[in-house]
Amino acid sequence: MLSPEIEALTQALSRLPGLGPRSARRAVLHLIKKRDSAMAPLLRALEAVNERLVTCHVCGNVDTLDPCGICTDHRRDPRALCVVEDVADLWALDKSRLFPGRFHVLGGRLSALEGVRPEDLTIDALVARLEQGGVDEVVLAMNATLEGQTTAHYLAERLERFPIRLTQLAHGVPVGGELDYLDEGTLAQALRARRPMG
Repeated sequence: MLSPEIEALTQALSRLPGLGPRSARRAVLHLIKKRDSAMAPLLRALEAVNERLVTCHVCGNVDTLDPCGICTDHRRDPRALCVVEDVADLWALDKSRLFPGRFHVLGGRLSALEGVRPEDLTIDALVARLEQGGVDEVVLAMNATLEGQTTAHYLAERLERFPIRLTQLAHGVPVGGELDYLDEGTLAQALRARRPMG
């Protein structure tokens, strides 16, 4: 029988995304076996982040600095702004190093079923950023879901008064994807977004 502390640690880890009870148990066993080299550094890192974690008042990113490292990076192009649903999307795009501009996190997506309305998101803050000027392009990087596309269309309407180039991520056939494995919605979007060769 496990001690209450070890059981509490296992249960806490099992609540993390991607970790079920078995994976959490294996992680706890690893931490116990590697107490000095794994558990102690993990505890220090968790404590440091917990003490300093803030939400960037400019873009909505989660960091230990406010404004965050992305907003203060002078190598970033301030004329390009990528709008994402949540911080995980920002981190994924930033990790790719393909977008040279800055970001804006909405904090979710519009959803009638979940009761998420425009005022529940940081859309007004996005509009305020654009009113300050200096942005030439806004990329709507919404997920290819019904709610994501509803959010993108709503934003397009809200932002149409600004003299900006409004774009969105391409959707369709993924690189390496085989047509017979794709759903009809993906195929339809790929056909609608087709472009000339060469």
